[in-house]
Amino acid sequence: MSASQVGCKRSDDDAHEWVSFEHQGDTWLFDVTFLASNWTCIWDQGCLGIRDQPTPEAAQGCCSFGAHFTDDADRARVVEMAAALTPAQWQHFGHHDDVVVQDADGAWSTSVVDDACVFLNRPGFPGGYGCALHRGAVEAEESIVAWKPDVCWQLPLRLEHHEDENGHAVATLREWRRHDWGEGGDEFHWWCTEDRLAFVEHTPVYERLREEIVALVGEPLMAQLLAYLDARPQETVLPHPSLRRDSR
Repeated sequence: MSASQVGCKRSDDDAHEWVSFEHQGDTWLFDVTFLASNWTCIWDQGCLGIRDQPTPEAAQGCCSFGAHFTDDADRARVVEMAAALTPAQWQHFGHHDDVVVQDADGAWSTSVVDDACVFLNRPGFPGGYGCALHRGAVEAEESIVAWKPDVCWQLPLRLEHHEDENGHAVATLREWRRHDWGEGGDEFHWWCTEDRLAFVEHTPVYERLREEIVALVGEPLMAQLLAYLDARPQETVLPHPSLRRDSR
C-alpha cells in the first residue's frame, strides 16, 4: 500500500485535509481534519438535538426520528436484538411487533413513539435513559456494532463508495454533514460536526472511534491510517472548520 497527501477541499472556509491509500486496487480517501480532531458525542452533555429548535432537556440527541436501515440485514439484526432486550433495559418493551416501519416509498426505519425513536429511553425511565440497544450491548458485553442500526453506530462517520468514469472504485471516509440528511437536514437547528460545542475531547476521533472505523474499512487500512496519523504532530493537521471559524 502507498499513501499520498491529497491536500485540501475548499468551499469558503470549509477546507479539510485528506489522505489516500491504495488497497487491493481501490482508492481509499480519509478526512484527516475530522479524524484527527477532538470532536466527541455530547449526548446529554449539552447536545442541542436535531429538531428545529434546541432541545437539550429532552436528551434525544439525533434520536428524534426513526433510524433508516441500510439494507435487509441491518433491519433483521435490529429486530433480533430488540427481542433480546428486557423491560428493565427498554422503556417501550412490548413494541416488538411494530419496532420497524415502512414508509410510502418502501424505505424501512425504526418506528417512532412519542416523537422519538422507539428504542430511546426517556429521562425519568427507572432503567436509565438513552438508547436501549446501546445499553443492551454494553450489559451483554458485546459490540454496539452488532446491536444498533448501522446509521446509529456509524455516526458521525460516513463511508461513501463511488466509481470513476473508468470503473475504478473510490471509497471516502469522512464526517457526516447536515446535507447528508437531505432536505430534512436544513431544518435542524444544529448539527454537531458544525459547532465548536462538540469539539471538547482530549483524544482524537480516530483513537476513540477505532472500533467503528475498523468495522467500516477493515484492520489493514486502519493500520495504515494509524501509522500515518500517529506520525503527524497534532499541530501540523489542518484544524477543523468549526474551530477555525470560532478562532477569528
